[in-house]
Amino acid sequence: MKVTAKELETLIVNKLMKAGLKEEHAQVVADVLVHADARGYHSHGAMRVEYYAERIAKGGINTDPEIQFEKNGPAAAIFEGDNGVGHFMAKKAMEEAIAIAKENGIAVVGVRNISHSGALSYFVEQAADEGLIGISVCQSDPMVVPFGGAEPYYGTNPIAFAAPSSNGEKIIFDMATTVQAWGKILHHRSKNEPIPDSWAVDENGESTTDPFKVKALLPIAGPKGYGLMMMVDILSGVLLGLPHGKHVTSMYEDLTEYRKLGQLHIVINPAFFTSADLFKEKITTSMEELNQVKPKEGYDRVSYPGQRSEERAKKAYEDGIEIVDEIYEYLVSDVVHNNQYDNKDPFAK
Repeated sequence: MKVTAKELETLIVNKLMKAGLKEEHAQVVADVLVHADARGYHSHGAMRVEYYAERIAKGGINTDPEIQFEKNGPAAAIFEGDNGVGHFMAKKAMEEAIAIAKENGIAVVGVRNISHSGALSYFVEQAADEGLIGISVCQSDPMVVPFGGAEPYYGTNPIAFAAPSSNGEKIIFDMATTVQAWGKILHHRSKNEPIPDSWAVDENGESTTDPFKVKALLPIAGPKGYGLMMMVDILSGVLLGLPHGKHVTSMYEDLTEYRKLGQLHIVINPAFFTSADLFKEKITTSMEELNQVKPKEGYDRVSYPGQRSEERAKKAYEDGIEIVDEIYEYLVSDVVHNNQYDNKDPFAK
């Protein structure tokens, strides 16, 4: 069914506040989730609300965190989230990174001890909206078999990038270092739809098209994806003195425990390297030239990264956002959560 962005945002805020989250924090979470749903990233949209609500209600997210921000050099800083809700912490940390990059040309801000923060595209877009380049990486719990392995070690460990153009549009990409994000498989489960056989493996390490038989995910491009997820784990975990690799806390094992996750924002000010206007003009040229590339059979055009998702978002904000009926029914109900995520095997049905 379709709902307006405003209605969806209000429903999410109300549900999270009922679970115990502050309104200011709930508002940011809702903004990030609506951002994702509007762009078609349903794996990071409203379908996550009940999980967050259960974790908040059970104490696994700090609802009254003591935020600390410490600059350790002209361009380096640590944002301590005290295990508060990740979306709010990541947004605030990006705001600090933007301020540093505007003054010093570059910023590297580690976001330490947070919960799941949702779609990284939201945070890098913050930088692009200010005329800056944004890069963000974050760790996640082990769900991926390393290249040549038969059991999970790393998480889906996503990477996001954004850059501004001279026409107001932005190049944005947000990718898991797996062939597909786990949340995407959850989305297919919610719609009872099969998945491509290249996404994941079953308990025997064999490819599966049944989202309910998934026991581990596959890295993108084999050893290349494996290397990228290792890099993300080092930058957002090891570098920040946090649990890493197979030691990263499970999303579902114990919802009363803090997750202690890490994220790293890198922001670059083009004005310190070239003319800011020239930079944006060249980005615009690249976008236009990519659209002019002859498409192969079966494709209507070549799009630049983020173009189709932004087009979907514009349409969604005008015509309504499509969400699963069951999720809407939960959001409008009086139920905080149905106690279905705690101590759950993440691959269980």
